[in-house]
Amino acid sequence: MTNKTSAVLLGQVGIREAGPNCKLLIGDINGDGRMELVLVQPDDRQDVRYIPHQVQCVTAYDLEGRLLWQTGEPSEQAGGPGSDYPAQLYDLDGDGKLEVLCVMDGRFRLLDGESGRVKAEYALPDPEAHDCIIIANLSGGERASDIILKDRYRRMWALDSRLQPLWTHEGNPGHFPWVYDLDGDGRDEVMAGYDLLDHRGRKLWSCHDLEDHADCIWIGDVNGDGEPELVIGGSVTVMYDKRGRELWRYDGSIESQHVALGKFRSDLPGLQIAGLDRIVRGDTGETFSTNGKDALFLLDAEGRELWKEDRKTGGWLTIIETLGGWDDGPLDYILAYRRGGGVFPALYDGHMNVVAEFSVDGYAAHADLFGDGREQVILYDREAAYIYASRPRDLTAAVPGQPLPQPKRLYSSTLYPGGEA
Repeated sequence: MTNKTSAVLLGQVGIREAGPNCKLLIGDINGDGRMELVLVQPDDRQDVRYIPHQVQCVTAYDLEGRLLWQTGEPSEQAGGPGSDYPAQLYDLDGDGKLEVLCVMDGRFRLLDGESGRVKAEYALPDPEAHDCIIIANLSGGERASDIILKDRYRRMWALDSRLQPLWTHEGNPGHFPWVYDLDGDGRDEVMAGYDLLDHRGRKLWSCHDLEDHADCIWIGDVNGDGEPELVIGGSVTVMYDKRGRELWRYDGSIESQHVALGKFRSDLPGLQIAGLDRIVRGDTGETFSTNGKDALFLLDAEGRELWKEDRKTGGWLTIIETLGGWDDGPLDYILAYRRGGGVFPALYDGHMNVVAEFSVDGYAAHADLFGDGREQVILYDREAAYIYASRPRDLTAAVPGQPLPQPKRLYSSTLYPGGEA
């Protein structure tokens, strides 16, 4: 039995100046050796079922709460998180410094991470090509420097670092396509919804009998055979090998909205698959609905159900992510937040025990903020961002002045978390 502990509050950053309905991005935007908080506010569009958000304001803070810069004007009428926000933190131009990549005012912009000034901007390939931003290595360079843009559910555009077209894909790309070099040729393949594309945009294989769209995509060596598998959450949770052969599917869920791979159990071989089943969909408002119901579940490497949460409270908008490096233990945890129904964000182990719980509600993000090998969790609402850790520490960098790298997970930020394990 894992002992539950209270997470330690390291600090609190007031973020009201950023405006409502922001999404938090994390990265060392000024190269000082610790990460900063970048709040991205969407435009005022309320209905994003067909045309997604753009960005109207970006606000950066340091961990002590100083407002570093703001680009754009925040609005009290900003739309909610019904779709992704087209923004990432990444060094696209290769100068060793992070930029904020975002779509604002119908243009793809690179904002200087240290000042917020526009470094470059480019025309979009289509007026609706701003559902999300995916950074890929399609050209075979030493680092990822290509961009993938998409509309809501119909088209996807692959572009080089100057937004010149490489190829276009017609089809349902799901929420957030995942890129990964499956064949080891130095170029990424693209899992675009239920279609796997090569680096030229040619379809390699498809999941023909899955319904609706892909909600999230994870890649990792789940079964320990030395090759990556692809786990897709949507109408069901299903695992494929890299050649498109279905290995198993779990149909014990109503709507597999989120999955997350990790080593959550030491007593089982391979990786385990955490999931979130939307059992009863509630209303579609932006608050934590109480008239729907969701439940966490865990599968083994062969797709067999290990457990499923018997939730007693309402709430159907939970998001889950894999969190490693929270403490000194070797195992990953399941970070679950936006639970609703009075259930606060928490870390769960592979036996469904609560390892740590957080004392505020809201959205969550996590990262090694200080470069010391430990992950911290940030919970944020309209008013503030709260920085939590498993043990006390100050807010200084482990190595001041040494810029922190931006891992792929942080430059692939999405409301529909996918990833690699």
